[in-house]
Amino acid sequence: MNDHDTRSIDRRSVIKAAASAGLVGLAGCSGGAPDEGDGGDGGDGDGESTDASTDSGSETYTIGMVDSLSGSLSAFGQRNQRGKEIALDDINSVGVSGGELAISQQDDQSTSQGGVSAAQTLVNQEEVPLLIGTVGSGVSTAIHESVVQNTDVVQISQNSTSPNLTNFPDLLRMPPAGKAQAEAISSLLNEDGNESAALAWINNDYGQSVGEAFIEAYDGEIVYNEPHDQGQSSYSSTISSMSDTDADAWVFITYQPEFATMSQEAFDLGVTDQAAWYGGDSVKGPKVLESAPEGSLDGMKAVVPSVPQDAENYQAFVSEFEERFGEEPTSWSAYAYDAVVVSALAIEAADEFTGSALMEVVRDVTRPEGEEATTYEEAHEILANGGSPSDVDYTGVSGPIDLDENGDPVGLLQVFEVVDHAYEPAGFIEG
Repeated sequence: MNDHDTRSIDRRSVIKAAASAGLVGLAGCSGGAPDEGDGGDGGDGDGESTDASTDSGSETYTIGMVDSLSGSLSAFGQRNQRGKEIALDDINSVGVSGGELAISQQDDQSTSQGGVSAAQTLVNQEEVPLLIGTVGSGVSTAIHESVVQNTDVVQISQNSTSPNLTNFPDLLRMPPAGKAQAEAISSLLNEDGNESAALAWINNDYGQSVGEAFIEAYDGEIVYNEPHDQGQSSYSSTISSMSDTDADAWVFITYQPEFATMSQEAFDLGVTDQAAWYGGDSVKGPKVLESAPEGSLDGMKAVVPSVPQDAENYQAFVSEFEERFGEEPTSWSAYAYDAVVVSALAIEAADEFTGSALMEVVRDVTRPEGEEATTYEEAHEILANGGSPSDVDYTGVSGPIDLDENGDPVGLLQVFEVVDHAYEPAGFIEG
């Protein structure tokens, strides 16, 4: 082990240890900045011009990106776009494999059909060797099964959290699997003394898989376990059915628009105080609080993917994000940033710009066996100076990545509680 290896391990230990204070439910993880954004998929096109250009004479490496630019998950897509923009600038200020990175983008419209169509344009027509995509878990898996699987194309989801993605080892992702969230939510219920739970989950891959993981981990009795469809105008029947169970806790695995409607209807029915409320990443966001009556959600707890708040590279990302966009980034913006950087590092490390060559190295540049690099520039320098892919351990602005054989990263989670109609940090969890 050389000195660089020692420093890398020590710094990683410091990052993880720094979050152990404020432990909730499980072992502590790296701390996270308050995520004032719109949650993530975690759940579940129109073409756009290339996002980067180069001077004549230098090579342009074009990859694809499918993002939710419209539809029910568009709030997440908008955050992704900002993280992507910063990543492109950071990468192209240094260069990649003697040229620059460009991203050709398509809108999935927050639907599986839209995602498949968008991916077909990028993969079949534009022949990109690497595809970043997408937000909704069901959309990501639809793209993989219909377009990417059995090809040489590398797919990296920027936001999908469904446990089912683990079943597709060549579908890589930046955020932790939803199973970790489900287990964390169940731990919160158990610790808070809730002996029974009513579970409402959105009727897609994300809702079903996270809901199943919650049920498996929960010690109490499940007295309601029903799906609901996306995009309904009313969910009063769901709320009424949950209320009829007299459950100690209500658990919501759904999206922000659906949850906002549910919380308003629960208030109208006068049942918001009937049970303790809990949720996954996609029920947390400012739009939820904006649409909910003042104080109606106080006491609710939500578990969301997190970031190492005190890490220097994350703080630099926050500063750049705030300077450009006038607000603090969410963890989802950080995941999108890292998806782009990992893609660029794979291009730098690969022998050629093909999907098969990129797949051979994309995991290696994130693993802890290499020398830790906390910026693209540091990682690029290792590779440009003759280092192999396994000589690099890119630790992103979202924290250690360490993609495993299933394409899953290390999980960092944070618990928030609604206090006085605002989200307050309530601890950290390592998933």
